[in-house]
Amino acid sequence: MVMKVLLALVLVAMGLHLIKPFGLPGLKKRADVWKIALILIFAMMMALVLRPG
Repeated sequence: MVMKVLLALVLVAMGLHLIKPFGLPGLKKRADVWKIALILIFAMMMALVLRPG
């Protein structure tokens, strides 16, 4: 369930960033959308590692 929520949130964030960049440090251009994808990959790996038994 957590993975699906993470995926949905990050996909929405990527779409919004393509429309209007967030202006955060490191996310000032539309081409920086790949950085959000890296955050998704890291968050999904952490969810897998930290999930209970």
